[in-house]
Amino acid sequence: MLGVIAFSAIVIVMLALDLFVVHRKAHEVPMKEAILWSIIWIVVALMFNLGVFLTKGTQSGLEFFTGYILEKSLSVDNLFVFIVIFDYFAVPSAYQHRVLFYGILGAIITRALFIFVGAELIKMFHFVIHVFAVFLIFTAVKLLTQKEEKVEPEKNWALKLFRRLFRIHPRYEGQKFFVRHGGKIFATPLMVVLVVIEGTDILFAIDSIPAIFAITFDTFIVFTSNIFAILGLRALYFVVAGFLKRFIYLRFGLAIVLGFIGVKMLLTDFFPIPIYLSLTVVALTLLGAILASLHKTKRIHS
Repeated sequence: MLGVIAFSAIVIVMLALDLFVVHRKAHEVPMKEAILWSIIWIVVALMFNLGVFLTKGTQSGLEFFTGYILEKSLSVDNLFVFIVIFDYFAVPSAYQHRVLFYGILGAIITRALFIFVGAELIKMFHFVIHVFAVFLIFTAVKLLTQKEEKVEPEKNWALKLFRRLFRIHPRYEGQKFFVRHGGKIFATPLMVVLVVIEGTDILFAIDSIPAIFAITFDTFIVFTSNIFAILGLRALYFVVAGFLKRFIYLRFGLAIVLGFIGVKMLLTDFFPIPIYLSLTVVALTLLGAILASLHKTKRIHS
């Protein structure tokens, strides 16, 4: 209970500071600010991780850290899609942070729902673990064998539904999500972008939530590591957006990790793989994919 209170307090204070102090006025996020906030979010997550080590033991501490790295890596892959969405809708740089902020709030709610539903399903029906495992292995094979799909925001399922419910204003109106004209309420293009990002995140969550359950069945660890991973996503976006395309092998690294996680889940009843081995495989695979990507693209971008 104390851990839940501490986690909730940290998230509320940090988000309030972010929205009402640092980004009270819309502005283009400079690189120094983005780097500083990225570091702050990582440090806060690691300090919370230390608290998990001290209060719940080494096993839980390693589970949190492994889950954090895994979810952080999967979240970075999401940034590619965010870039396409912002470019497609020509979102002014000054308003991108606002969209990402509320997008994160929506992601917290949907992921909390997915996590707790998943945890209950596993408790009630143990075979769900194997369903998750097969799904992860299928996803891994898909990442390895299929060409990267072209992102088409206009075909997003959430956007199609949203357009049936609201009138869309043709122009951006500052950082407003809704405006009133002629006595009628219109959704601005900024709201449209937020809807597309939320809809996209739900699809990403379907991949990431089963993966974290391969690390631990502790709902507290699953939820907190997942949320800390996506909380720093906004700042990270502004840090790495300029060279994300250099991570050409990240997709393959993630495929290997998801495949390993899927196999780990299938073997959990017969041959449990120690958490330290899972951490080693996840960390080295992702680090290798990133370093190989940077080395491969060094000449192109030098």
